[in-house]
Amino acid sequence: MSTMRNSVMLIGRPGAEPETKTFNGNRIVTRFNLAVNETRRNANHEQVKDTQWFTVVAWDKTAERVALAVKKGKRIAIDGALRNNEWTDKNGQRHLSTEIHLNNFILLDWGKEQNN
Repeated sequence: MSTMRNSVMLIGRPGAEPETKTFNGNRIVTRFNLAVNETRRNANHEQVKDTQWFTVVAWDKTAERVALAVKKGKRIAIDGALRNNEWTDKNGQRHLSTEIHLNNFILLDWGKEQNN
């Protein structure tokens, strides 16, 4: 039997500069939101552009690399895994979010001054 794998690969553009935090004295986490555009045809056969937003999380050495290299609006390819987070707030309300935990990334607009 083959091994199944939790894997996500996307190409998109960060909507803002990545945010980095350090905690416990040595752990680094960097987060950013990635916009992924798709074009499809609706029921009337009209072309419709759809943008999906994904939260991307990087840890430790990868987080450091993201903080230095990833820039708002610059196209990147990412490889990661989906992680579900569940918590209950102080009012007893249950929340669920899904993030992409980054394994690796490639800058596709490397060295370009403008967005294409």
